[in-house]
Parts: sequence; structure tokens; C-alpha cells
Amino acid sequence: MKNPQATKNLRKAALKTPTGLGADATRDISGALTVLLADTFALYLKTKNFHWHMSGPRFRDLHLLLDEQATELFAITDDIAERARKVGGTTLRSLGHAARSQRLSDNDADFVTPQDMLAELRDDNERFVGFLREVHGVCDEYGDVATASLVENWIDQAERRVWFLFESARENP
Repeated sequence: MKNPQATKNLRKAALKTPTGLGADATRDISGALTVLLADTFALYLKTKNFHWHMSGPRFRDLHLLLDEQATELFAITDDIAERARKVGGTTLRSLGHAARSQRLSDNDADFVTPQDMLAELRDDNERFVGFLREVHGVCDEYGDVATASLVENWIDQAERRVWFLFESARENP
């Protein structure tokens, strides 16, 4: 019978991606990106949830706004996961892994008012900006300019979402 530890080591060896960042950088950057990916999926699904359940007199505009924002979030998921792999790590493997890793809360309520949807998504996107800045800090610590560059673009996108959600929720201009 084969040694179970040797078999496990062989399985992991096949995923070992060459990188000049070092073991600590691989661990910390890919770990930060994996948690960020879980939060991205959580924010994407909440945005789609609110998009699907939007109602009221501003339905069309808000429905389209949330669809645009969800599309933007989904578009970065592959980049986040692939970057974790490029730096030599691994990333999410299942919905359960994502659920255990996410820091943003879900909203399973039967009904949420449009104003509450916008406020909750604004707050979540503000937290997401903070998570992105944390990842950027990890990248800076290890000199990973490629990941930091991507993160800077994602920060700009998230700040834009916050701005649009804030302005869309204003009742008195």
C-alpha cells in the first residue's frame, strides 16, 4: 500500500506553479485572493438577488443598474482565481468553500425595499473596497506589482459602484 502522505504530496506537486515570489508570498497572496473571491461571489449573488427581486416605480432603472454591477463583479472572478494560481497557490473549490470563506453576509429575506437594497449593496461595496485595499497591502509587502495593478482597477470599479448606489438612493438631491 502506498504511503498516504506521499500520495497527498504528489497530488499537490502537480499544482505547483513556478513563481519568483517565494513560499510566504504564495501563501499570503493566494490566501487573500481566495477570501476575496468568496466575497466577490457573495456580493455578485446578492446583487443578482436584488436585481431579480427589484420592484417599485424605479424598477427599470434600478433593475438595469444592479444587472450592470453584477456583470462587473462576475467579470473579475476569473481574474481573481487565475491570479491566485499564477502566484503559485490554489483557490476556491466549491460553494461550501466559498460560503465558509466569505466575510459579507447573505440576504435571504422574502422582501427588501428598493431603498434598503441600495443601502445594503452600498455598504457591502464599501466593505469590499476595504477588502481590496487589504489585498493590495499584502501585494505591496511582497512586491507583487502585477496583482496590485489588478486590485487597483477593482478598487476603482468598486468605488464607482458605491457612488452609483449612493446617488441612486438619494431621495432629496
